[in-house]
Amino acid sequence: MAASQSSADAFERRPVALDERITADVSSRWPVEAGRYRLVAARACPWANRAVIVRRLLGLEPAISMGIAGPLHDERSWRFHLDPDDRDPVLGIEYLGEAYRKADPDFSAGITVPAMVDLRTGGVATNGFDQLTLDFSTQWTEFHREGAPDLYPEALRAEIDEVNAAVYDDVNNGVYKCGFAKGQKSYERAYAVLFARLDELSERLATQRYLVGDTITEADVRLWVTLVRFDAAYHGHFKCNRQKLTEMPVLWAYSRDLFQTAGFGDTIDFEQIKQHYYGVHTGINPTGIVPVGPDVSGWLTPHGREELGGRPFGDGTPPGPPPEGERVPAIG
Repeated sequence: MAASQSSADAFERRPVALDERITADVSSRWPVEAGRYRLVAARACPWANRAVIVRRLLGLEPAISMGIAGPLHDERSWRFHLDPDDRDPVLGIEYLGEAYRKADPDFSAGITVPAMVDLRTGGVATNGFDQLTLDFSTQWTEFHREGAPDLYPEALRAEIDEVNAAVYDDVNNGVYKCGFAKGQKSYERAYAVLFARLDELSERLATQRYLVGDTITEADVRLWVTLVRFDAAYHGHFKCNRQKLTEMPVLWAYSRDLFQTAGFGDTIDFEQIKQHYYGVHTGINPTGIVPVGPDVSGWLTPHGREELGGRPFGDGTPPGPPPEGERVPAIG
């Protein structure tokens, strides 16, 4: 018989510590300015993946450079171990924590990606992941590419915000609540909430191609980054194992539809995702063994979602190919 569990057994995500915003207000501490900031992301991280996708869709690559931390890190933080000499070629640092301490020498909170680093000082300007992509859409408009989609249309913002809040609590963070639960009851509660929400989203997406409206929005970006990692990491590693994504027909087709859309699948490196989750979370996977599977070739199979209508980019156009230095290995 399992011992009774308290709320102390439940996983709670710590708030970010440097949550100031970069805005179009030129008098602000952090004004929008092309070439001033470097987005530090990691292919493994879903929160960072959101920023990478939105930057791609809006065509912000010329205005915001990007550094990629590797999938492995230790108590010293995310590390640029994929770069020559294990250092970011622009920031010149080995560990992202160095940029956090340039912003605050006494910084002791979580060192997270995504982070926007001010190239003038070498310090982190913000790691406020929740607002960052919304600001890419609303504050960086001067630097959007021609044909950039409106990912946060004003008329739909209330509905997008409502969907995002539910998806964040129950799905994005829900898989972590399962994986990092310290007690059986906490795990079971999180598991039940996660799959109840996935069932609800499946019903919603059975009759419409995208979550809100008839085009891709911020809501789709936020849900998709969890779905694309589901079978590779969350199903086994985080014990979210009622079904695989490939066994949930509507969500699987929806996920493939977006994977095959420019700006989504071309940001994904499944090997780095697995290396991170299975290699870093030693409390869950003490051997550090990284699974060989699953077979990811199915991501390229027909999805049939075009029959539901919808216009992926609305009145806009798809982004061009990723810059050479930002391309990920192709699958299939």
